Amino acid sequence: MLTVGDKFPEYELTACVSLDADNAFETINHKSYEGKWRVVFFWPKDFTFVCPTEIAEFGRLNEDFADRDAQVLGASVDNEFVHYAWRKDHPDLREIPFPMLSDLRRELSESLGILTEDGVAQRATFIVDPNNEIQFAMVTAAPSAGTSRRSCGSWTRCRATSCAPATGTRARTPSTRPSCSPGPEPPAGHGPGGGRARTEGG
Repeated sequence: MLTVGDKFPEYELTACVSLDADNAFETINHKSYEGKWRVVFFWPKDFTFVCPTEIAEFGRLNEDFADRDAQVLGASVDNEFVHYAWRKDHPDLREIPFPMLSDLRRELSESLGILTEDGVAQRATFIVDPNNEIQFAMVTAAPSAGTSRRSCGSWTRCRATSCAPATGTRARTPSTRPSCSPGPEPPAGHGPGGGRARTEGG
C-alpha cells in the first residue's frame, strides 16, 4: 500500500457527478484539480449498508473540505451506471456534492495497493497535497455482520472527520474540531468488527 511521502498514481476515470441525465458523467483525471488538495476515499461495493452512511458523511463535510481548498473524490470498482443507479435509489446519496469515480479496471486500486483478493477496493482514504504527494493514508476493516449500525455510524464519522483537519492550512480550533465519540467504540487499536484499523500520517 502506498503511504505518506509516496506520489499518488496517475489516473483517468469516468465519474458520476449528477443525477441530471444529460450531465451525469464526466471524465476526471489526476490533473483535474491541479493546485488543490484531494481527499480520495474508497469503498468496496455500491448498494451495501454501511457505505451510503460513509459517503453521505463525506458529503456533509464537503464544505469544510472546500474551505481548506480540498476536493473530495469517492471511488469504488463499480461502473458509473451503477453509481448513478445507487445515487438515484438511495435518498442519502442524491445530493452528494462530489464525484463518484469508477475504477472499473481496478488500475488505481491496484496501483495504490488496496485491491483485495476478491477484486474490490479496501475501505481506504488518502489525502494528497497540491504536489501530488500523499500526506495521509488510512485503511479500516470492513464491518462484520454483527456490528451494530450505531457503531458503524460512529466509525464512519471518524473516517470522514479525521481527514478535514489534515487538509489545507486552516486549522480547526478545539471547540470546532469534529468529534468521533458518538456510539460504542471497539477496543483500542481495532476497527469495526474487531479488525485492526491501520492509519499512517497525521
